[in-house]
Amino acid sequence: MITTILWDIGGVILRTEDSGPREQLAAELGLTRHELEKLIFGGDLGTRAQKGEITPVELWAAARSALKLPPDAYPDFSERFFDGDRIDYDLVNFICSLKPRYKTGIISNAWKNLPEALEHWEIADAFDMVVGSGDEGIMKPDARIYQLALARAGAQANECVFVDDFPHNIEGAQAVGMQGILFRSAEQVISELKTLLERDA
Repeated sequence: MITTILWDIGGVILRTEDSGPREQLAAELGLTRHELEKLIFGGDLGTRAQKGEITPVELWAAARSALKLPPDAYPDFSERFFDGDRIDYDLVNFICSLKPRYKTGIISNAWKNLPEALEHWEIADAFDMVVGSGDEGIMKPDARIYQLALARAGAQANECVFVDDFPHNIEGAQAVGMQGILFRSAEQVISELKTLLERDA
């Protein structure tokens, strides 16, 4: 029986709804949006930040250095990068509606101090537990991060459903015995999850 529903943050609960600000910033820097996102999220810098080996402040400093920006240029670099991102509060309300019948939690490849970010976004109360890669030093799809989440939730793998927007992260969850739902839209995930829970009831 399903007892626990676990969620990714970036690309699921927090999404880039307006790509304009990031595209404009990238253009000013002589990059494509994809190249800018790869600098911040991908490669060595992004991996080190998501493993908690460097802080967000150090990440932005290294990115500025890589782009050869003068010290006083783009003081709002990080703010402009994330300006088009939005929390899907309707989805958060749906997650809250699952409680107390189900435990809810997060497994996210995220920078350090994810719990503090959830407090800032005022969504921390929606989740019973949080596992962020930057705080744990383990990234999806490493089996250990899913196992840590199971231990923290006090659940068995076959009792859990995991929602993520990357197929390889879903495959990682399935490899340890969880069920997975690949996120394509909030409406699609809510529909699929409701169907799954109704069949399980």
